[in-house]
Amino acid sequence: MHTSAQRKRKVCFVITSFIHYSRNILVLHELQKRQDIELHIILAGTALSSKYTSVSIGIKDRLAEAGFPYLHEMHFNLEGDNYVTKTKTTGLGVIEFSSIFEQTKPDVVVVRGDRFEVLAAAVAAALMNIPIAHIEGGDVSGTIDESVRHAITKLAHIHFATNTQAEKRLVAMGENPDSVFNFGSPDLEVPLRLGMHVPDITVTGSGASLDLSKEYIVVLYHPVATELDKTIEHTKTVLDAVYDLGLQTVWFWPNFDVGSEQISRQLRIFNDQTQGHKIRFMRYLHPEEWFGLLRNARALVGNSSAGIKECSLLGVPVVNIGSRQQKRLRASNVLDVTHDVSLIKDTIRKQVSHGKYPPSYLYKGDSTSERIAQKIATVPLYTQKSFYENVREEPVEKIMPHITMR
Repeated sequence: MHTSAQRKRKVCFVITSFIHYSRNILVLHELQKRQDIELHIILAGTALSSKYTSVSIGIKDRLAEAGFPYLHEMHFNLEGDNYVTKTKTTGLGVIEFSSIFEQTKPDVVVVRGDRFEVLAAAVAAALMNIPIAHIEGGDVSGTIDESVRHAITKLAHIHFATNTQAEKRLVAMGENPDSVFNFGSPDLEVPLRLGMHVPDITVTGSGASLDLSKEYIVVLYHPVATELDKTIEHTKTVLDAVYDLGLQTVWFWPNFDVGSEQISRQLRIFNDQTQGHKIRFMRYLHPEEWFGLLRNARALVGNSSAGIKECSLLGVPVVNIGSRQQKRLRASNVLDVTHDVSLIKDTIRKQVSHGKYPPSYLYKGDSTSERIAQKIATVPLYTQKSFYENVREEPVEKIMPHITMR
């Protein structure tokens, strides 16, 4: 055990991107409210970079204003858009996380998702015998992100699945069912509890001037690390389809994965060289603004998990392009297409004409953030993992029939 009745349980919550901050903000608030928790928030990776945001107030300042007392910064991201820089960033992350864990001496480290920076935190914590709680394990996507997610699962001790299928996969991977909790996705509580309002995008971003009181779509298109040689071609395909439709479009810049600079360059070239387009290019927005923008969109286009999860609850039609989310559990609001201009255009028209879908509750739980915080605060902690045998053992003679039993 890493805690005692005489002191608070010290929790280090790792945030390595703006999106993970938005999706975990309610879990952070629930942990902060608890009298049995001392919460330390580690901000790292792109969560500290103004390059990836359209907001004037950074995450650290926002958390400080909200009364979070223990905030730590870690800078280890290398610039460069290739496999080597991302791999070296992961290695540097292990070094930096080990230093901050040695300094803060947490009882448990909390991580989220499948980012390579998150893998660095999990490796450091595991090798330092610090229990790990992992949110969103057991999901599948079919890209390198899936491998990273499953690697974090095997390093983690406590698992918070967001849906029933993911929960079953975690147990199938040899995780003890007593350490697997399916409380739903904390993402879906954010718009319901924080509220939603449409942002004023005239003060930020670049490109066309839009009137968000009229019809618009949103594009979230990220690179696929296992398809790097097709990134430019695929980006041009999506750009051509969206431009040809002539709809007002709010297009968000890609994440920090390998291939992001290739996408960003194509967006800059398009914006500089194309006259009369109706696309405004944006970066990260705070959650209440993002959800306000998303709620009123006629469709979300691209390959983001936001289309799979958040849009399912809001009923926003989704055109999911390519392989990045190909195996994720999805609701009826999602239509999948390949990188074909005509097909993408036809499917966007179809989804815009369809209008809102009924809300789906595939990823929604009850009091998700509160229940996650409660488990983090009270679940028994351990460091030595063992493979949970969840299959019936077969007799030796059946497994190895060539051996004569005497």
